[in-house]
Amino acid sequence: MRLALAIAALVIALTSAAEPRKSGIDYASAATQTLQKDDAQNPGMLWVKDGQARWTERTGAANKACADCHGEIAKMRGVAVRYPAMAAPSAATASATSTQRVINLAQQINQCRVERQQASAWPAENASLLGLEAALAFESRTLPIAPPVQPLLAAAQARGEALYRQRIGQMDLSCRDCHDGLAGKRLGGNIIPQGHPTGYPIYRLEWQAVGSLQRRLRGCMTAVRAEPYPYGSSELLDLEAYLMKRASGMPLETPGVRP
Repeated sequence: MRLALAIAALVIALTSAAEPRKSGIDYASAATQTLQKDDAQNPGMLWVKDGQARWTERTGAANKACADCHGEIAKMRGVAVRYPAMAAPSAATASATSTQRVINLAQQINQCRVERQQASAWPAENASLLGLEAALAFESRTLPIAPPVQPLLAAAQARGEALYRQRIGQMDLSCRDCHDGLAGKRLGGNIIPQGHPTGYPIYRLEWQAVGSLQRRLRGCMTAVRAEPYPYGSSELLDLEAYLMKRASGMPLETPGVRP
């Protein structure tokens, strides 16, 4: 393990300058790039289409659809590039300090589902939740990622940066060790990307499905032999907040396609 760390440190030291920021798709094969670029071939579009259908589907005890409050889904352009963000409290709890928290887009969807539609929340990685999130993100495709400037969010971003730099697991590696210093290098036959979350929810050929950024983060933790944080944990949310800040200005690509 020490030898591996020494080699990694040497590679980083020999890197004369940081690469310009690149999306993970820039490191993918031509075939994978074609899958992402062509909506007729992009398998992630199946989830987008499902989410678009659910936008107008009335459900829950309230028998309401997302469209009943928000109108056509096209009006949501620009929303996805601003998450994670501070939660929008419901009218019933607007005065409670406990509502002042940072949430991601999936959590916002579930909050609306519970409070407005009076339906049960979808569990993490539920296909319907991923589809609706992908449909919303698709409306913001090509827009630059633009996290809002909020004190609470800034605190989450700072905690996320600390986690990004923290070495974990039996491999004693951090996110930074791979994605800042070794981007473009090969690990086990795969090219290491810079780790920008520009395509989520994303279709991974490895998964044969669309998955969330939290699923990918947990996969990285498992790869370095660390215990992954639970879905929805404050740690994963803080990491999401920092990664979106780190990718500020880069265009959203949802649904992205990766190996």
